[in-house]
Amino acid sequence: MNLRSRENKLAKQLSTVHLIVIYYLIAIGFATILLSVPVFHNPGVDLSFIDTLFTAVSAISVTGLTAVSIADTFNVYGKLAITLILQLGGIGIMTLGTFIWILLGKKIGLRQRQLIRVDQNSRTLAGLVKLMLRIFAIVLTIELIGTIILSVYFLTYFDSWQEALLHGFFGAVSATTNAGFDITGASLIPFANDYFVQFINIILIILGAIGFPVLIEVQELLRGKSNGPNDKYNFSLFSKLTTFTFFGLVVAGWFLIYILERTAFLSDKAWHESFFYSLFMSVTSRSGGLTTMDVNEFTLPTLLLLCMLMFIGASPSSVGGGIRTTTFAIMLLAIYNYGKGNSSIKVFGREIDPEDVTRSFIVISTAMLLWSTSIILLASTETVPIVPIVFEVSSAFGTTGLSMGITPDLSVFGKSVIMVLMFIGRIGLFSFIFLIRGKETKDIYHYPKENVIIG
Repeated sequence: MNLRSRENKLAKQLSTVHLIVIYYLIAIGFATILLSVPVFHNPGVDLSFIDTLFTAVSAISVTGLTAVSIADTFNVYGKLAITLILQLGGIGIMTLGTFIWILLGKKIGLRQRQLIRVDQNSRTLAGLVKLMLRIFAIVLTIELIGTIILSVYFLTYFDSWQEALLHGFFGAVSATTNAGFDITGASLIPFANDYFVQFINIILIILGAIGFPVLIEVQELLRGKSNGPNDKYNFSLFSKLTTFTFFGLVVAGWFLIYILERTAFLSDKAWHESFFYSLFMSVTSRSGGLTTMDVNEFTLPTLLLLCMLMFIGASPSSVGGGIRTTTFAIMLLAIYNYGKGNSSIKVFGREIDPEDVTRSFIVISTAMLLWSTSIILLASTETVPIVPIVFEVSSAFGTTGLSMGITPDLSVFGKSVIMVLMFIGRIGLFSFIFLIRGKETKDIYHYPKENVIIG
């Protein structure tokens, strides 16, 4: 049996989830090798293997947590290499792979379609190739527009158009993919009083985090297509629930940050400063990771609020992680309807499938176990206060990238825990659950059912 036959046999034995995980691990290996090449480093930089691997995992998972300064460690070529890795992680391996496969004139078979379905959390195999191409085109269009706007505007900040273009391009890719990486050395703190830069970044972060299916449906609406009676476009329940929850969390986060910090960090700020500080932090906690201030200046209640927002994360089928907005929404709806005595969950003229309710609580339960276990492990091995540990774990799980600055000081074990969380956040909790569970079997018999006391 030749090597190709063995590879095909092994691929058939592995599940689609296993293959997706393997592809992302290969991508991390590629990124680690790429970032370790000295030609991409600034003169005199000595980058350790663990810090190189950490940066690669953070880039592939589009998180933004780093053990080194991107601005001080990598030169122009290194920064461009990082944008390539961010594209690979943000758009998705299967999306880019599909595009390259089609360029090579290859046929997308059933196996490839199954991989795309898992990577994009889709429940059907229909139209997946077209979906991948549309996602690819939408993301590149958003990044191109963002690059043009920021690059032209940055001409007022930088001496040369090359430097303005570099910052505009890197900033647009980082914000759209919700990566949280920066080449200023201080995130967006240099633009804390520049509301135009903040506004553009807010738009790019939202477009990246709200979910590709939502963007596609908005595109259909703008094209004037109809999928309902009377030539009216009807958004899917997913888009309605996602959009309502996403912006509900943004508004709630903005309001609560303002209330909690009005007598603390925001006490000496003008109304417009308070507005943008609160709004930007609420948006970036979805999964963005960029910041206009040092989060260490926030009070404890605000830090815990940010942890909760990062834990929820972005929307499904987006560039972000966390338990996702729809999971959070279904949990709240289930609690509310159970309290009202309703036997089903109805919202926006539709009824939620009971299986989705079960899946949501499985995701939340698994997430809480991972989150709490990681905190215990880091609290037991690291010599840093508990609040920064909770914050860092929440940021890694939500692939957010906000940090209280403890990442460079973590041990190899501590960095490994954070890397595992970032990786799980990228592949998704359900992929992680399917990865560790055994082969599904059908029950051939049942025992008598009996109720147990709950709560």
